[in-house]
Amino acid sequence: MRTEGTLTRLDRVFARLDREPQRPAHIDVPRMSRHRVVLFSAILAFYLAIVWAVVTTSWLVRLDWQVMFFRPYQQWPQIHAFLDYYVVLGQRGPTAVMIAAWLGWRCWRQHTLRPLLVLAASLLLLNVTVGGAKYGMGRLGPHYATVIGSNEMWRGGDIFPSGHTANAVMTWGILAYLASTPRARRWLSALSAVTALGVGLTTVYLGTHWLSDVLLGWAAGLLNLLALPWFEPLIARTETKLFDLRDRWRARRGRGAPKSAPPVAVGAPALLKPRTPASEEAPATRETVGTGRSARPPSYHFAQGPHPARGERAPVAPAGSRRPAHSERVPRGTTSAARP
Repeated sequence: MRTEGTLTRLDRVFARLDREPQRPAHIDVPRMSRHRVVLFSAILAFYLAIVWAVVTTSWLVRLDWQVMFFRPYQQWPQIHAFLDYYVVLGQRGPTAVMIAAWLGWRCWRQHTLRPLLVLAASLLLLNVTVGGAKYGMGRLGPHYATVIGSNEMWRGGDIFPSGHTANAVMTWGILAYLASTPRARRWLSALSAVTALGVGLTTVYLGTHWLSDVLLGWAAGLLNLLALPWFEPLIARTETKLFDLRDRWRARRGRGAPKSAPPVAVGAPALLKPRTPASEEAPATRETVGTGRSARPPSYHFAQGPHPARGERAPVAPAGSRRPAHSERVPRGTTSAARP
């Protein structure tokens, strides 16, 4: 029997896969603290400042054009192939599938729907805020710019703010938001920040976004991530309703199952035949084999008393003989007077 000190790596992996008996008590739900409110207000002011700087065609728009004319993808073409794959970390479809798979396993293990509900709320919030800003301001991207030096606003585009950047901040930041321990939260926050920073700069390198688009995308993702505690009561009510629906469905399935027959009481006089005493039972009769054959007396293999000697025993027919014993038969070699 293996003890705790001799567990192999495979044993530790399966031990982690085991379901916990109930929802862990150490998982805390973030609240909208004063520190978070101050940070949210500062990032909101930064968001509005970026929008104002682009609308007024300030120095930020001139910087956008300078970076576009610099063409980073032509300056460092050796990393172009790698960054084409790296930018996928900001696409909503692939990242949502990866994060949903991980959070789904956490839901199963922790007996809660909160991780998946938080992910759904964040994606919905991101679509409403970032998508609305994109189509509301209608800015064209660098590849579709028409007038050099202009801000390209309200021309039917959908590039401002950067959706790849905001999605990278929000999607990978969910892992840090749902972390169970402070240490895991710090490591995941750093990882999500590096990933979102790299995705934003990659879009500038590829020429698909202005630099100001990326700055606004970072701000938009952080605003949505910081606003999640305001939606925690709604997430909790949704989780309770979903569990109630599950319980009702299970109860409905239980009522629809066919009922089993009631058990029969053992020893009921109407169902059981009275037992006849052994002394009153009729003796079993055996069918005779041949005509004129008398019934063979029962043989007792374990008869009481002393066994007779071999010479005193009655002759026994061979085991393989099927001819019945006849009382009128005479041995061979003797002459019978009654025979004609």
